[in-house]
Amino acid sequence: MQFSSFDKTVLVIGGAGYIGSVLVRRLLERGYKVKVLDVLLYNNVLSLNELKTNPGYSFIKGDFCDKKTLNKTLDGVTDLVLLAALVGDPICKKYPNEANRVNLNGSIQLLDSLNGRGIDRFVFLSTCSNYGLRPDETPAVEETELNPKSLYAETKVAVERYILENYDNFDFCPVILRSATAFGLSPRMRFDLTISEFTRELVLGRELLVYDENTWRPYCHVDDISGAIIKVIEADWLSVRGEIFNVGSNTENYTKKDIVNIICEKVKNCRINYKQGGFDPRNYRVSFDKITSVLGFANKYNVPGAVEKLIEAIKNGRFEDVDNNKSFYGNYVLPVE
Repeated sequence: MQFSSFDKTVLVIGGAGYIGSVLVRRLLERGYKVKVLDVLLYNNVLSLNELKTNPGYSFIKGDFCDKKTLNKTLDGVTDLVLLAALVGDPICKKYPNEANRVNLNGSIQLLDSLNGRGIDRFVFLSTCSNYGLRPDETPAVEETELNPKSLYAETKVAVERYILENYDNFDFCPVILRSATAFGLSPRMRFDLTISEFTRELVLGRELLVYDENTWRPYCHVDDISGAIIKVIEADWLSVRGEIFNVGSNTENYTKKDIVNIICEKVKNCRINYKQGGFDPRNYRVSFDKITSVLGFANKYNVPGAVEKLIEAIKNGRFEDVDNNKSFYGNYVLPVE
């Protein structure tokens, strides 16, 4: 049977964020109707403003942890993508109670509320940070023992475990995507992530302090992460139900020093200060063979190409307000209640 998106309405919870604002546009381009539920923690409504006139798009401001808001939002939804979370190690460490409320308890409450709602796919965006600290440079596969080193990763691991232990009781198709670290231009740009932070600092002529430069991470462009989510929504139910997929590409595992070298090939007079003993102990490479073989996923973007586009955007003045609008460009602080 040929897949059709015309009768599908996808709810993207956290759709105004770094990945979400790209995913929403991709879904609309493919003919889906899209609802966004977002609490706009970071004053980031501007990331979706241009979509207001799109007849397939609707936006609800609200907290998905609120049962009344969620119940109203779920009307007419056929598929659901959960991106909303306190994303990243620093902000979860700074606000542990909120991290547990949203990332853990809110996600489980959401899962428990979906039976009987006519939901087809439930896509949970997890993280490759769950692999934490690997004993060697052998790439982690989906079955590799997890070793979370932060509250952020611990909450993601706990929700993954809940899905895997309970998916036989769900009348929908849950899928777990462990995403590599995101990079690339987005309507809600973030400069608190490795590639964008390093690039901006060096383009502006600042000295860049890099801890533990030989530690590994996988990276994936926001557009490719969005493409992987769409692959899951459109895949055969039996090939993805209850499955975990690492999201990224085998060619996009880099050390921090690799990233610096890529940037410095395109930026003159880089000033780098390397130090050891940073607060972030993670060091892991990841294999992405499964998502390639099962879903035919292939990345369209790589780090060197994205760095080049980001350098151009910064030099053209696209992000001149970063220092005066930090909350929009990074997950630093939560609004004071």
